[in-house]
Amino acid sequence: MKQGDFTQLAESYKHRTGYSEDILRYISQHAERSFKELKVADVGAGTGKLTENLADLGYAITAVEPNDAMREEGKRYTAGKNVTWQKGSGEETGLATNSMNWLLMGSSFHWVDFMKGLKEFNRVLMNGGFFTAIWNPRNLEASELHMSIENQIRKMVPDLKRVSSGSGEFTKTLSRELAASGIFTEVIYMEQQYDVVMSVDRYMGAWHSTNDIQAQAGPDTWKKIISMIEFEIKNLPEIIVPYKSRAWTGKSIK
Repeated sequence: MKQGDFTQLAESYKHRTGYSEDILRYISQHAERSFKELKVADVGAGTGKLTENLADLGYAITAVEPNDAMREEGKRYTAGKNVTWQKGSGEETGLATNSMNWLLMGSSFHWVDFMKGLKEFNRVLMNGGFFTAIWNPRNLEASELHMSIENQIRKMVPDLKRVSSGSGEFTKTLSRELAASGIFTEVIYMEQQYDVVMSVDRYMGAWHSTNDIQAQAGPDTWKKIISMIEFEIKNLPEIIVPYKSRAWTGKSIK
């Protein structure tokens, strides 16, 4: 499995959790002070977890996803909701100029060329439109179980570099870098901690959707990691997973 290639993981993504609707609602209310009607795009939409959250808030969504398998799974996952899917990437969304006033990336902005992505988002956004980068990492420190699992994984893969977590290196200076880009201003940061109760099947399914560990561990070590996790939860009827949605929002400068 290649790092950043989610083709083999598309079906497992249905086990992942969505994002904090409280945070999304607050940001949408902030954006609605500038625009009476929000035209919303979810770029790097994957299988539609964030797309679903936004559609449930009552918006019509244009979902943009480069990976064919993920996009097709997203179409099935969001069937019946007000969502239009199209192929495109963070650097080349395929969206029309000045066509959106709120553009989001859920757990995917770290895969994008930073300045190329920001320039593309600015092109797509109307003057004063908003860009939100949001992640939903597990809040490891809040759970002995999840800290134990994480520590064991790092022993099995000593050189592991997590790239898909909103609590990683990428976000440490994100507020400053967004503000310094000259493309977005008035950067706002928000976070919310919450728990999700998962069945054993859903919990293991969520692990199987993890790209960065699988790609770096290799198939043999990955099997050992899965076995370790199954052993850790073998006596649990359900698993309480702590999350922390973290969102950065900036206003477009035209």
